[in-house]
Amino acid sequence: MRTAGLTLLLLSCFGAAQAAPPAAQSICASPAQPIREQGYVPINGIEQWITVTGAACGNPVILFIHGGPGNALSPYADAIYAGWERHYTLVQWDQRGAGMTYAKQCPTEDVSLSVAQMRDDGIAVARYIEQHLGQQKVILMGSSWGSILGVHMAKARPELFHAYIGTAQVVNARDNEAGMYREVLALAQAAGDTTTLDKLTALGPPPWRDPRNFGILRRFDRKYEGLATDAPPKHWWQPAPFYATPQALADAEAADDYSYIQFIGMRGDGMFAKVDLPALGPRFELPVFFIMGEEDLLTSPAIARTYFDSLTAPVKDFTLVKRAGHDPNQAVLDAQWTILRDKVAPLIH
Repeated sequence: MRTAGLTLLLLSCFGAAQAAPPAAQSICASPAQPIREQGYVPINGIEQWITVTGAACGNPVILFIHGGPGNALSPYADAIYAGWERHYTLVQWDQRGAGMTYAKQCPTEDVSLSVAQMRDDGIAVARYIEQHLGQQKVILMGSSWGSILGVHMAKARPELFHAYIGTAQVVNARDNEAGMYREVLALAQAAGDTTTLDKLTALGPPPWRDPRNFGILRRFDRKYEGLATDAPPKHWWQPAPFYATPQALADAEAADDYSYIQFIGMRGDGMFAKVDLPALGPRFELPVFFIMGEEDLLTSPAIARTYFDSLTAPVKDFTLVKRAGHDPNQAVLDAQWTILRDKVAPLIH
C-alpha cells in the first residue's frame, strides 16, 4: 500500500523532524490507488497531525472533526471505523492543542485557542486534503466539540464540502449545559440517588466559574447515560500501538488537560461559553444531517431538534438513535453509515 506525501513521524514534545510541505497537486496516480499515510502538515503556522486511510483514491473522502476538544480520534479510528476504508477515504486530523499536534508543539497554558482559529485550521486541512487526493469536495463529519467546528466550517466555506453530518450536535453553550444539569438532576431524583442529588445541589445550576464543575456534572451524566444505552465494543477505546507508547500516552493526557481548560476556561470563560450556533444564521448552503442519541444528556436531542427545525438547507435530515447517548456506540455508527449510503452518496454520484 502506497505511503506518500506525508512524512511518517513519531514525535514527543522533545522530538524534531522536517514536516512535509502542503500538497501542490494530487499524489493519486489513479482512482484505484490505495493510500495509507500519517504525518505532520504545516497548517496555519504550526505542524498538525493528519492520517489518511483508504482502499482507493477515487472513493469519497470523509474528514472527521473530533470531539473534546482534546480527544483526538486518530488512535482509535482503525478500530472504530474498520471496513469503512473500502468505500471511503478516512481522514483524521489532530486539532491544534490535541493528540499528536499537541505533542509536536506542547503549548503552554497561556497560549489560548479560539473557535475561529480552529475553524480556519479545519478549512485549511480540507483544502489540503482535496488538493492532495485530487478531490473537489469532502464529506464533513463532526461530533460533540467537533460539531461546533463543523458548523462553523460548513457555514464559512460550504463549497468545500459535499455535506455536513453532525453527531451529538452542540447548539448553544448555556442551553446545552443547563439542559444537562436539569436532566441529570431529574434522573437522580427519580432514582432516589441522594448521593448524586447532594453533589448536584452543592454545584448549583450553571453557569459556573469553577472549571471543575463541568467535569463533575459530566461524570454523573455518563453514569445515567450508561444505564440507558448500549456500550460500544471495548476494543474501540484501546489506542493503536503507534499511539500507545508511554510518551504518546503522557502527551495525550497532557493535551486533554490543556484543551479542557481552553474549552471551559479558568472562570467559566473558555471557548464553550461563547458557543451560540443559531447566531450564525439558519441558512446552510450544503446538505445537513444530524444524528442524535436518544439518551444524550450533554447535547440534548430536543435542543438539537429545535435548532435543526429552524435551519434551511438544500437537503436536511434528523436521525434519532435509540439506546445511544452522547458518546458513540455501534448504533450511532450504523446510523452514520446509513446516512452516508442513503442520503450523501446520491449527492456525490
